[in-house]
Parts: sequence; C-alpha cells; structure tokens
Amino acid sequence: MSGRFRALAGSSVVHVLFAFLAMGGWAVFANRAHPMPRPLVAGLVQGVLSALLTLFLKNGIDHLSKRFRGSTAYWAPPLLVCLASTSVLVAIHALSGTPEILKTIAVPLVVSTSYATLYTYSIAGKGKP
Repeated sequence: MSGRFRALAGSSVVHVLFAFLAMGGWAVFANRAHPMPRPLVAGLVQGVLSALLTLFLKNGIDHLSKRFRGSTAYWAPPLLVCLASTSVLVAIHALSGTPEILKTIAVPLVVSTSYATLYTYSIAGKGKP
C-alpha cells in the first residue's frame, strides 16, 4: 500500500487536481456572501488558476534559482514567483468579476509562496535544482 500511496503523492495529476479542488473550494467559500453563480465562477477561475500555477511554480523556481547566487538565491526566486502569481491572480479575477478578490487569493498565495520559499531553500546552494 505504501508504494501506491507514494506513487499517488508523487503524481503531478494528483497535485494539480488537489490544487483545483482545494483552492477552488476556498474561492467558493470566500465569495459565499454573493449571489450565485458568482461564488461558483470564482471557484472555477481559482481552481483553474491554482492548477496551472501548481504546474508552473516548480519550473519557475528551478529556472530562477539558476540565475541567482549568494544570499539572493534564497529570497529572489520565491519573491519573483509570488509577485508573478499575485499579478496573474488579481488580473484574471478582476476580469472574471470575482467579488472578493483579496479574500479569494489570500490562501492560494500563502500556500504557493510557502511552497516556493521552502523549495527554494531546499535547492539553494546545491548548484543545480
């Protein structure tokens, strides 16, 4: 059973699906005070964005980590990825009419920035990600 669990935990499809469901669900909750279908649209938009960001976050950190040296290699990649994610999330939610943009993106940004920071720290100083 642990082999199956390990394979599932390492699956990109599982990570993307989890991001879609968890962060999309959060967006529905964050916008629950607004009339339907606005919470559902916000959830769908956030779910898709979280799935896509999950796919690209690690690659972005890997790419950026090769470009920085010294102490900058620890803080610049997660900062740049966080700023890019924030820009995309705010722009797309504004275009889609999400009522509670800040509430909607708060949890996904905390999660993705935490992951980016921890991943960056795990590879910084190793020479290659």
